[in-house]
Amino acid sequence: MPNVSYLCKLNINKTMQEMDPIKTTFAAKLLEVRAIKLQPSSPFTWASGWKSPFYCDNRKTLSYPRLRSFVKTELCHAIQANFPEVEAIAGVATGAIAQGALVADELGLPFAYVRSKPKDHGLENLIEGNLEPGSKVVVVEDLVSTGGSSLKAVEAIRKNGCEVIGMVASYTYGFPVAEEAFKAAGVKLVTLTDYEHVVKHALEIGYIKPGDVDVIHEWRKDPANWNNQ
Repeated sequence: MPNVSYLCKLNINKTMQEMDPIKTTFAAKLLEVRAIKLQPSSPFTWASGWKSPFYCDNRKTLSYPRLRSFVKTELCHAIQANFPEVEAIAGVATGAIAQGALVADELGLPFAYVRSKPKDHGLENLIEGNLEPGSKVVVVEDLVSTGGSSLKAVEAIRKNGCEVIGMVASYTYGFPVAEEAFKAAGVKLVTLTDYEHVVKHALEIGYIKPGDVDVIHEWRKDPANWNNQ
């Protein structure tokens, strides 16, 4: 049985009955294949230099055919439910290129991907592929942390003359800074799972201990300055 008192400390604002079944299922799958790792006592160091008890690499889902298909199908469902007017798909390099292409193929839509910076040779493209100006684009991302790289891709697509009608992603940490950035940019974000569902399931299966929840929650409040001291 999950420790309810510690689940409450997550400040999720959701009861167990209100947890989304798809988000719960996908959280379980990510933990099963160790696409998400939790190490509160031995934090990871992100590329940004931040210390973190969380590490997420959704590219691992591509190695498992049934899981890869699950992600593709659910991203398609999310797009059809939230952005039915979509005319093209754009993946954010590099993590979302493969899944974005799979989604575009399933939906029968044009696909392109957006680099983090222009190529240093040839045409120096930032967008690889063809996005027709004026087209309604949904951006596919693998995970959202601060939202900086994701919204940089949105900016590039908009400068190309396209309309970004939304973004879908496999996972979000739900940092306040990201939520504020997406709101300011006018981009609706829909994800297959999130921090709350992952931590809840990790606790339920015994992957983390009740005391770890406090550590993880403190990190999420201020990840840039957290050091687990």
